[in-house]
Amino acid sequence: MVEKAKRVIALAPMPPEACAYALARYSRSPDSIRESLEWVRQHDSRRFLEHYYFQYGHASIADLGHLALCFEGISELAAIEIEDEPLWDGQAKSSRYQDFGRAAPVVPPELSPAQAESYLRACAHLLATYRRVHEAVTCLLAGRLPRPADMPEESYRRNLAARAFDVARYLLFLGAPTNVGQVTSIRTLEKQVRRLKVSEYAELREVAAEICEVLGEPPGATWYEGLPVSAVAPTLARFAEPDEYQRRVRERLRKWACENLPPARNEVRGAVDLVRPVDTEADAVATLLYPVTDRPFRELYDLARGWSAVRRREVLELAVAGRGERDELPRAFRSAPYAFDIVMDIGAWRDLHRHRRCHQYRQAFTARLGYDTPPLIAEAGLEAEYRSAVESALVAAAELPEPASHYLLPFAARSRFLFKMDFAEADYICRLRTSVKGHFSYRRIAWEMKRALEQAEPELGRLIQATPPWIEDPLRR
Repeated sequence: MVEKAKRVIALAPMPPEACAYALARYSRSPDSIRESLEWVRQHDSRRFLEHYYFQYGHASIADLGHLALCFEGISELAAIEIEDEPLWDGQAKSSRYQDFGRAAPVVPPELSPAQAESYLRACAHLLATYRRVHEAVTCLLAGRLPRPADMPEESYRRNLAARAFDVARYLLFLGAPTNVGQVTSIRTLEKQVRRLKVSEYAELREVAAEICEVLGEPPGATWYEGLPVSAVAPTLARFAEPDEYQRRVRERLRKWACENLPPARNEVRGAVDLVRPVDTEADAVATLLYPVTDRPFRELYDLARGWSAVRRREVLELAVAGRGERDELPRAFRSAPYAFDIVMDIGAWRDLHRHRRCHQYRQAFTARLGYDTPPLIAEAGLEAEYRSAVESALVAAAELPEPASHYLLPFAARSRFLFKMDFAEADYICRLRTSVKGHFSYRRIAWEMKRALEQAEPELGRLIQATPPWIEDPLRR
């Protein structure tokens, strides 16, 4: 009896560039995968990628090679920027299950010694209060929430600690150290490196240079200890150039906004404002201007709708001027039927930022919009201590140069963020993020998103099965 050939073949881990070469050749020849692998062993994957990916622009080839990178001891701010890729898979150190009160803060490279000393004093105040709040809230919750008979003691203590960290994390700040692990394609990694190389933050530019250095070396940690391994992605390390096009776009748009926008309307709206753009051109203009201003999306969209075609063209042409053959259009040109303009604390956004099926934009981190205070802090008798730590940090941040001052902003500080999505993604976010397992801050935001959709689209909004924030189960995880 002839054995039936297998239709599914698993490949053992390979160097990412060799994997991309093998799978690209596999799609372009009649050979089996085993024959393609043998071919790649005898030929240079670097030359292949140099020609077909970097010179001829066959970008899909780079989607065939994936690699894992870990970033240790970076700031929360750096982690946010690293993760800001639509096609990104990874996780950062959890502020719910890990104690962030022990490690030394990341000092922005831009600061002078005197500025760094002031920065570290404010950080120490925040972290001391963070530890105090966590201890006090844990005790408060233990008194309110007796251990269920069917819950093991260890699980009970872990759940109490996690709920207390949900409150204490408001005192964490963007300079707090964290770790991130990611798995991306070579193509996404190249975009990430090019973007980080033109970051306004010196730490991110340093990280981008270190990524390239590491890609040209054998991996620093491997499952197959003792076996020879090759460099991770040496071709990418050589060819990933700074994304000067995107940097120039940001600078041009910021300058245009400063010189041409009328005085702000200063309208007061709720935490969640849903806009349904019907004018695609005005939507693109407003979205281009959103990250380089401090204005609500609705205000920018209304302005753009009222402008002449000539005025709108000024903004659009600034966004495409100098665009090279391999430069992607700015993300602002991606549209969706629902635009949620949200003012929320940085900690809540840190969680919602993980949703990558929507298009996200943020304005510069700021203290201008105030900060949030969880009710449990007052109930634990620590509101005065909390406000002292947060407000001292905001005062100290105001005395530091931008953008290094952003590192001192606590997670409690509010900022403005724009999420564009279709209904399916809105349903997913509202359903998932209102769950009783979630953090109380983003639960409130997700509930407000559902309510806004119900008002705008009653028949669709009522389909979303979300949990109201007043329904709680603190010991559920």
